[in-house]
Amino acid sequence: MDTALYAVCAVAGWFAFGYMLRLQHRQPGQVRGAICVALGAFATGITLAIPPLATGIDQASGLPNLAKVISHGCAMTIAASAEIMLLHLALPPATAAVRSRRWVWVTSGAFLAMVGLFGHTLTYAAPVLLTVEYATDPAVTAYLLIFMLVGFFAYCTDITRLCWRFARICGRPWLRRGLRITAVGAAFALLYSTNKIIYLIAYWSGYRPAGEREIASVLVTVSALLMMVGLTMPAWGPILTITRRWDDFRSYRHLEPLWRDLVAVLPELELDTSLRRPLGAVRDIDYALTRRVAEIRDGRLALRPYMDVEVTELAGRFAEQAGLNDDERRSTIEAAHLACALRRHRAGVVAAVPHPADDLHRPAGGYAGEIAWLTRVTTAYARSPVVARTLVATRLAAAQAAPEAGEAHR
Repeated sequence: MDTALYAVCAVAGWFAFGYMLRLQHRQPGQVRGAICVALGAFATGITLAIPPLATGIDQASGLPNLAKVISHGCAMTIAASAEIMLLHLALPPATAAVRSRRWVWVTSGAFLAMVGLFGHTLTYAAPVLLTVEYATDPAVTAYLLIFMLVGFFAYCTDITRLCWRFARICGRPWLRRGLRITAVGAAFALLYSTNKIIYLIAYWSGYRPAGEREIASVLVTVSALLMMVGLTMPAWGPILTITRRWDDFRSYRHLEPLWRDLVAVLPELELDTSLRRPLGAVRDIDYALTRRVAEIRDGRLALRPYMDVEVTELAGRFAEQAGLNDDERRSTIEAAHLACALRRHRAGVVAAVPHPADDLHRPAGGYAGEIAWLTRVTTAYARSPVVARTLVATRLAAAQAAPEAGEAHR
């Protein structure tokens, strides 16, 4: 189980390290550099922790626990690098630099003490392992306590605190998500160290509980993967929005027939003519789509005096004959109202009996629901036979009413 979990983490770690290293080469920065160091240390440490490889290194070197000590040093490097990254994100550069140096000295001192204890264990007649099974040995206990308290408790407590605090004020959504995932990963690292300390106490108390290695491997794997995802998310997360941006651009283009006719009749609706340029909308599709939705809604409100209740009856009857469902019927009637109102506006003829002002449809689902609704309305406006039949019927009704009105006037 240990071998499989650590191997999966190692592959993911080397992949993430290569990805971030390429980004750092293109756009160097302190924060990204700290992430590269953390990922490089993680990939190295988790690779050396794979049991068959660790055993091979120990046998080849003749130094028991060598692979484990190097892995523990990598783990402390990961924590220190993550801390440095957060300090540079949350604090002014000068303050972050001072606190970063302090953590580097603390980490270096702690690791040197661990190396000294490791060297002391090499003098034993019978080899010991730097695991909780040998916790009754004072040197092993001191080694593990330094590793747990400095490498995990001190760092991960501060990382969790800084991540949650900075995520509350962070304006970049993918960085905010990455910080929160990193905080959860650090919390699992705290559970890992807590598990180790509980087993240390148990062994010192004369108990020999089983399962520590399996629990530790699961906790460290979950922690490592979460922190790796969280630290790299600001770099690869925005790529995931490409699909959504493409959908937004399609919606923007889909709304064009209705929007174009509205601004042709009501040019004051268009507040930003730069979006008519070939790449105007592509540069900021969020803004462009928001403007188009708002201008269509404003156009609908401006056309209220030209919307006749007769259109609701005619379009409703034609929609029923066409066998439309409720959603299609509602959007088609709305499209028919807009088409007829635009024609009345061009002719300068207000509605005899205006459509109720409070009958504007407000779709569910927030902004996304609004876009979906206007997309259906635009489709009906441009293609629906019901809208075309309603336009013809209202034109004939207006033509018949004109001679009758003239005779009544005479």
